[in-house]
Amino acid sequence: MERQETLVQYFKEHDGCEPSLDLTKHKKMVNSPFQFLRGSAPLMYRDLASHLITLPESLLNIPLTTIMGDCHTSNFGFLSEEGSHGETVVFSPNDFDDACFGHASWDLFRFLVSLPLAHTEAAQIQAESECEKLKAKPLANEQQIHSAQQAFLKAYIETCERSLQKKNDSQTALTEFSKGHILYKRWQKALTRVVGGEAFMTKSTLAKEVDLVQWRFKQNPDKFIPLPDDIYENLYMQFRPFMDDEILDIVMRHNAGTGSNNLGRYYVLVGPSQPYDAAKTHIVEIKQQREAAPIKYFPTESVNNRLSAAHLTVNCQRKMQRRPDLILDDAIWQDKHWLLRSRHHARVGIDSEHFMLGKRAAEKGGVIQYALSCGEALALAHMRGDRRSVDFQKAIVAILPQQQRGLINEANKYVRQVKSDCLTIKSLLETTPL
Repeated sequence: MERQETLVQYFKEHDGCEPSLDLTKHKKMVNSPFQFLRGSAPLMYRDLASHLITLPESLLNIPLTTIMGDCHTSNFGFLSEEGSHGETVVFSPNDFDDACFGHASWDLFRFLVSLPLAHTEAAQIQAESECEKLKAKPLANEQQIHSAQQAFLKAYIETCERSLQKKNDSQTALTEFSKGHILYKRWQKALTRVVGGEAFMTKSTLAKEVDLVQWRFKQNPDKFIPLPDDIYENLYMQFRPFMDDEILDIVMRHNAGTGSNNLGRYYVLVGPSQPYDAAKTHIVEIKQQREAAPIKYFPTESVNNRLSAAHLTVNCQRKMQRRPDLILDDAIWQDKHWLLRSRHHARVGIDSEHFMLGKRAAEKGGVIQYALSCGEALALAHMRGDRRSVDFQKAIVAILPQQQRGLINEANKYVRQVKSDCLTIKSLLETTPL
């Protein structure tokens, strides 16, 4: 009962209400424990601060760096560097909404927690599917998930070791995958979506969301809401100076994300007005920014975290990416902080079923391959937090190897807590009077 009261209080503080079916975010969160984890990032930090989670003390001796804050298996993926403008596709962290200066171990722990939860979600998707082909696919087993957790930390440590050996640096990125890799097909898919790629005009972010005849956002009530003229004009006047070309259209975006599902978000179509040119046109997201997940419960961890929420995200994303988006800025509008960033033409995400289900995932080491790639990509992002020295890498190599078992054990303990929390909130929602 005490935990239930803690959860209800948490939702009041962070979402402005008790768990409610009226909030799309809450309905999404109880679909699975993995979705619950994704929608409640600050809860983990609350549990860290209250010592419900106990991480090895020595990990706090590793220098602070820029971290994702909400690190999990679905916050990695393929994207075109420099936002929509770049032609190079990389595999990297792809969500910086909760980025801040903090402990690398927070990201490591959260990813370790997400692996078993992603496995549970993939099993649930398979069980509930009516597709016989999906039902017939083999599912990775629990031993493979444990091996993937170990592989993730191994890749992270080895990437830091290679930095000390001068075998990688801040310009290193994951840009190629062999045919036998679990990510090969999704990498190939991303390559076709860059400007000039064979699927650019049909499958890129631009093509999927924009009518390239009318040069307006597609009519899609599930995603886009047209704006009244006064709000449209207000947005245009406020944000036009940030854009690299003319604004062709603006819509409100809704039902996007999990943790940020209840925050304001607008999409802006930017490009030359006459003649229209798809290669020079892209989408800029204007998103209301909230405080990064760790900061409420660790307010004094770094003075840098005193920046406004949007400004902090911009700073951290610029540090953690090899080549940041060309449009990446922050602004104040209507007394709220807003983040501006390019939508990547070639963005290809990774869902639980993509690396948990199928022969390549379950029988050819695909789950472990995915964890290895995430470990390397995360280490490269963390290492970029300090481009002046290798002090961070030295500390990781000296401390983390001895703490791997303890970190994994604590993560698996918290997996059980997340599953219990999800059931508690689901039960509350089911018994709440309509």
